[in-house]
Amino acid sequence: MSGKHSVNQSPVITIGVIAPSALSDQTKKVLKAFPNFKPVFRVLDSVQNLTQIVTDLINIVDVLMITDYYLYYTIKKQIDFKIPVHHVPLMGTGLYRSLVLIKNSHGLDQLSIDILAPQYVHQVLYELEEENCHIMEYRSDTFDIDMVVQFHCKNYSETGAITLTGIQEVSNRLIELDIPHEWVTPTNQDMIVSLERALLASETRRNKESQIVFGYISIDNFQKLSERFTSEHDVQLLNLQIQQKLLDFMKQLDGHFVNIGGEEYLFITTRGIFERETRGYKFLPLLENTKNQIGITLSLGVGFGQTASEAGNHARLALRQSKELGGNVCYIVREDRSVIGPVDLNNTQQYEQYELSITDAKLLDRAEKAGMSAAYMAKLMARVARHNKIDYTAQELASTLNITIRSAHRILLKWMDAELVDIVGEEKVTFKGRPRRIYRLSFIQEEHLAKN
Repeated sequence: MSGKHSVNQSPVITIGVIAPSALSDQTKKVLKAFPNFKPVFRVLDSVQNLTQIVTDLINIVDVLMITDYYLYYTIKKQIDFKIPVHHVPLMGTGLYRSLVLIKNSHGLDQLSIDILAPQYVHQVLYELEEENCHIMEYRSDTFDIDMVVQFHCKNYSETGAITLTGIQEVSNRLIELDIPHEWVTPTNQDMIVSLERALLASETRRNKESQIVFGYISIDNFQKLSERFTSEHDVQLLNLQIQQKLLDFMKQLDGHFVNIGGEEYLFITTRGIFERETRGYKFLPLLENTKNQIGITLSLGVGFGQTASEAGNHARLALRQSKELGGNVCYIVREDRSVIGPVDLNNTQQYEQYELSITDAKLLDRAEKAGMSAAYMAKLMARVARHNKIDYTAQELASTLNITIRSAHRILLKWMDAELVDIVGEEKVTFKGRPRRIYRLSFIQEEHLAKN
């Protein structure tokens, strides 16, 4: 019981994920777009040991996701779940993709299907203008693999029917028998939809729906901006335009909004509304709209906390992160003082996630020597480590950190003086060109080893 209690108090949602090896990498990649999920993975290619694995998982997670429908179908008959359990249904874009592949390779005259729902197959066939395709459906309350394989083999030998299966074990057997088929697997979009449902369904999520969220909004470089105007009247008109934009944003968030002085504003809303309106921290049109329509940029900091005071303090820390990055972004500081962001219009971008605190005193001393704050250093570590790479040329580092090559060279020189990086080699670019130095960001490696 104590283990389960600690999970429920966690600032993130622990999700158990059971996936076949063929889908595990894809699932891990898709999960990176869901910073609230802390995944516990189990790779399983058959129903063997499935019951034991699921029983162990449900004692330590808040919600369970099974990416293979056959595994989900099997275990639902055996266990009475006390936590939300979800699967990726075989009815989305993955089904459409498989039928298109069959159509292009074999035509859609005869189909042999097993665990797939025929109504969804018919629906996609209608979209593909293949209503005359004849479907032979395996009908049984139990899906014995041997019997399913025999069913498909018989249909192929007698009518030439192409198999459309939702079971990996059946697919593996058909490969051995050289029977043409398609194994329906979910696309990234199918997984995203299912994970969004899992996010909303978990008990932890429901408990956090009403949690108070504080946010600070600051106008970037407002002093320089106001100096462009010749009269106070024009400055006031600009302020009115900005406030109207922010009020429209607050209407979306159903939030409380006040000007706390000059170019800074405070808003209060609930976590559930904030997450829904930002589509899980992936969509924030306020930044882009304000920049394009008014010609100004904003820095946003959002804070979560167990108390209003904590949420307010975290919002201030988040605003500082946004300003350090140069503005026109939004960062979020959660209950455990971990940082996620930037909240971006491009929802395919991976989040930076890092802790606000670095505990290595020697590392902090060297960071200070290089002119870096602990928070800025942690952010750089997160951004670079996200690429699973610590050896860079100046050109590669500039691209990774989204800075100029000149700035990258200047940073690297400071880091070398502070003994944060080492030169480990050279890269020859052209026959006549000067070789590029390769730098190892040893401070990232040291911090990672210290944590492990």
